[in-house]
Amino acid sequence: MRTVTVSQDVERKVVTILRVLAEREEPVGARKIALRLREYGIELSERAVRYHLQLMDERGLTVGFGEAGRQITDLGRDELQNALVSDKIGFVRSRIEGLAYQTTFDVERRTGDIVVNVSLIARHRFVETVEAVKPAFRAGYSMGELVAVVESGERVGSQRVPEGYVGLATVCSVTLNGVLLRRGLPIQSRFGGLLQIRDHRPLRFTDVIDYSGTTLDPLEIFITSGLTSVQTASESGEGKIGAGFREIPAVTLPGVRKVLEAFTGARLGGAMAIGAPSQPLLEMPVDIDMAGLVVVGGLTPLAAAHEAGIPVINKAMSTTMPFEALQSIWEI
Repeated sequence: MRTVTVSQDVERKVVTILRVLAEREEPVGARKIALRLREYGIELSERAVRYHLQLMDERGLTVGFGEAGRQITDLGRDELQNALVSDKIGFVRSRIEGLAYQTTFDVERRTGDIVVNVSLIARHRFVETVEAVKPAFRAGYSMGELVAVVESGERVGSQRVPEGYVGLATVCSVTLNGVLLRRGLPIQSRFGGLLQIRDHRPLRFTDVIDYSGTTLDPLEIFITSGLTSVQTASESGEGKIGAGFREIPAVTLPGVRKVLEAFTGARLGGAMAIGAPSQPLLEMPVDIDMAGLVVVGGLTPLAAAHEAGIPVINKAMSTTMPFEALQSIWEI
């Protein structure tokens, strides 16, 4: 066995190839990989791709299936998850911007694709989970009342629901970014945080994580760390929920308010507070000629399930799906 050493440049190419392979369940050939790499800004010939794949085979990151191509291994998925953390700083903000551009939702016609989070729940605990999250929906600590149920074996975007699980798709707050973007209304996502609720009203942020400085979704971190108290916030009006802080140009306030009204009419929601021009919002400062906007985190209801001791695998900003595929949480 020979020892393989790679430069950082080669490692970046390897990680990107792994990302391409992870998008597909079936083997992928060098030609298709080369074409997909161009979309990531990497120019490699088929021959060069095959060379990199040979290195990856030796490292156990990929496995070959003859002319059919290569598949990523479990070791490859682990490498993709953990490699080149310095390159992934700011990944969350980039993910927000990318999904916002993919949003095609027309809030008046109520058609098009929206951004969703996907939560995987053991089938035997699905009913229990739904009952645990309903109080958060009832209290308005969600992006509206619409969800989608995805059965085992079905796919939502690139996410396949494994056997024994049920997927629950919840509307992601990035959908609002996308709708505003399509209307020419700029919006900047600054951070995700824990929003303190007092007397059923938002009071202040107690902990925040800047989107540009993290490789993980802030709300996923807060949920798994047990820092939320969505159950008590929903029932007694005192607690901490997940929320995001946005900034918008002050001149766009009338247009943004109009969109928020249309969201409510479409059984969507999520706006917790909107600020005045150049004025702090919930103790958070904003730039001159800007206004703050606080939106509830789309995964916030699932925090209540975690607090109830129900294991849930949450994938924030997972993918896009047609608005028409959603149904009310009260119909489940």
